[in-house]
Amino acid sequence: MEDYGKIRIIQGDITGLSVDAVVNAANNSLLGGGGVDGAIHRAAGPKLLEECRTLKGCPTGEAKITKGYNLPAKHVIHTVGPVWSGGNQKEPEKLRSCYRRCFVVAAENGIKTIAFPSVSTGIYGYPIKKAVAIAVDTARQCLADYPEIDQVVFVLFSLKDYHIYKAYLDKLNLTS
Repeated sequence: MEDYGKIRIIQGDITGLSVDAVVNAANNSLLGGGGVDGAIHRAAGPKLLEECRTLKGCPTGEAKITKGYNLPAKHVIHTVGPVWSGGNQKEPEKLRSCYRRCFVVAAENGIKTIAFPSVSTGIYGYPIKKAVAIAVDTARQCLADYPEIDQVVFVLFSLKDYHIYKAYLDKLNLTS
């Protein structure tokens, strides 16, 4: 675990975090899938799926909130990242929008601590080294825009992704 002021990174499983909200890298249906989406749905239990059915999906780049149910987190913020198609289909703008919309939803719901996976870098194929800059830079801007949010945790499932995030944050030379 590393701290960079209001930003923290850890390598592990996002479903075990006691934060106000975890972010789910969801698909457009919000009805579960693979990767972090499937893990969050399994850990939260069937009531999460029940509530997600009432939301009628979510467009790419947007975010919607539900309760956390059986998760230690009180809420789940579902966001749909872009599928990587080479970078010419507005993928960077869509990914930036995912993070920004999560912060908007968090602020609207009084969330002080929020944990993000690396959105779109799994099966959606977004290159992690491109995604980390968008994730961290957008989080830093949003923390300035929403000072009521106390902490952002990036939870990286793989050690390789953790080291990529750490290298990027170290390069920024942030202080606690």
